[in-house]
Amino acid sequence: MPVPVVRFAPSPTGFLHVGNVRAALFNWLYARRHGGRFILRFDDTDRQRSKPEFEAAIERDLAWLGLGWDLRERQSERLAHYDAARDRLIASGRLYPCYETPEELEFKRKRLLAQGRPPVYDRAALRLDAAARSRLESEGRRPHWRFRLASDEDVRWHDLIHGPLHVDEKSQSDPVLVRADGSYLYSFTSVVDDIEFGISHVIRGEDHVTNTGAQIQMFRALGAAEPAFAHLPLLVDASGGGLSKRTGSLSVAELRDRGVEPLAICALLARLGTSDPVEPVTSLEPLVATIDFARVGRAAARFSEDELAHVSARTLHVMPYAAVRERAAVDEALWLAVRGNLSTLADLKTWREVVEGPIAPAIEDARFLAEAAATLPPEPWDGGTWKSWSAGLASASGRKGKALFHPLRLALTGRETGPEMARLLPLIGRMKAEKRLKGEKA
Repeated sequence: MPVPVVRFAPSPTGFLHVGNVRAALFNWLYARRHGGRFILRFDDTDRQRSKPEFEAAIERDLAWLGLGWDLRERQSERLAHYDAARDRLIASGRLYPCYETPEELEFKRKRLLAQGRPPVYDRAALRLDAAARSRLESEGRRPHWRFRLASDEDVRWHDLIHGPLHVDEKSQSDPVLVRADGSYLYSFTSVVDDIEFGISHVIRGEDHVTNTGAQIQMFRALGAAEPAFAHLPLLVDASGGGLSKRTGSLSVAELRDRGVEPLAICALLARLGTSDPVEPVTSLEPLVATIDFARVGRAAARFSEDELAHVSARTLHVMPYAAVRERAAVDEALWLAVRGNLSTLADLKTWREVVEGPIAPAIEDARFLAEAAATLPPEPWDGGTWKSWSAGLASASGRKGKALFHPLRLALTGRETGPEMARLLPLIGRMKAEKRLKGEKA
């Protein structure tokens, strides 16, 4: 198979959310599995809405997720390429000027709907002669330009996820490719770029399926073969509703601020709607190894914030110390002792305070705890100290189960539950342990 070239083409008009990330992730994973290239291409031709701060945020989010790119491009720097392609389509008769105002087009649309007919553009502009066009332009009208769909061209393709697909172009309006102000629409610039950068696979959401039919015609009109297409089923929330109104709360920036692990986001989005179980990963390599469009279902994939939080916690529970050393700011022994009790990395602060102190102990049975303090063995302590010490206490006091362990945990950690005391006790140390058992802050 030829080396694949894929692209992720966000508009820098807002922040990345989970829906965007899923498309970026599948492109990146596919490229990495097959030794291909992943291009980050900013669709920034909408100069009013595109902002440098959004572009920077997108780059920051992708880097945080581990999705590096091989090439970065901006469409705003490629206008001459779009001009040349536009002129070729005009010369071949596939791009034609239209002079209707937005109000006139809306009137036509409503009239067709009222008649029970699909609101398809009637190609009235094609019936204008040179004199009529000149008159309209003398009135100050500036044309927008539509791509003339070939109604006799049966557009079919084999989608890598959905299988054979077909768009009936007779039910579609000729798409506008150039606005009246001369700016270009994404559907056109994307095709030009895909041709020039040799994009082999277009991997995106299934909301683009209708666009694909028209874009395949554009590829052919420009003398190029279309790439392979894979349309990912859209994400819905846990109840089956759309995520579109909640993208703010599901932005990568918001998830990062909540302490969600980047690998958890990737693990969940890569496996949602597939035949593979959602499991925590400690690197992206397991996801690269299993990316396969044949395993992606055709139904909408349900995204749950609760599931993401659960996967994020499980990711921390298996994370090796080397992967968190710089972020954790604790030694390996403490990390291995407490990672199984973390929901987010921020929870680590609690257990660092428990180990390093001082904390105010919770005294449940002062007499028993005093006896416990008196029987603390000399250091050095290791993983077996807790078992031997508590066994001696059980034998001397006749206590067992909760009656034995609960007051000890409360005094030593100040908390009802937590990591295994066998791991914590050596980290707390004898001096602090003795003071806490006696009710002293340490």
